[in-house]
Amino acid sequence: MNKLFTITIKPMQKTDLDSVIEIEQLAYGNHHWSKDSFMSELSNELAKYFSVFNDQGDLIAYCGSWHILEEAHVTNIAVSPKYQRKHIGEALLKTIIDECYKEMVKFITLEVRVGNSPAIALYEKYGFKSLGTRKGYYQDNNEDALIMWTENIFYDKFKSLYEKLIIDLDGKINIICQTM
Repeated sequence: MNKLFTITIKPMQKTDLDSVIEIEQLAYGNHHWSKDSFMSELSNELAKYFSVFNDQGDLIAYCGSWHILEEAHVTNIAVSPKYQRKHIGEALLKTIIDECYKEMVKFITLEVRVGNSPAIALYEKYGFKSLGTRKGYYQDNNEDALIMWTENIFYDKFKSLYEKLIIDLDGKINIICQTM
């Protein structure tokens, strides 16, 4: 089976931030993180941030999470509009989960806009469950956030699902992962 294309995922660097901010603005509008916020995240020992590059070397997506004891919190996953619906967000979610496995992080949580059906479907596909909402969480339009969690990712049920999904993902996109 032919791969759609190749992406390279690397730890985010300060030199990536101008491109990250461009995607951030497209993804989140006027209520996006500032360059200073990302600079702080890159020096935060609890934070794990990754950039995605296409085969021409252009930064096309990024993600981040915080690892606190046995829990990871996904802070953001954003893909340039031109590259959406090409499994790049899924590749980033895989990267976050893989990092959790490496660091023995058992649970993953996140907030997602209640109206973001594609993202919710992706998270549910990977075993995330809704455990409530945060009312008026998003400042730009006062939209609620769905709070989602995984079960323990080391449980057989999660691992079995994850392994099947990764095999399927591998048939859709070629991922070169240069994480630490």
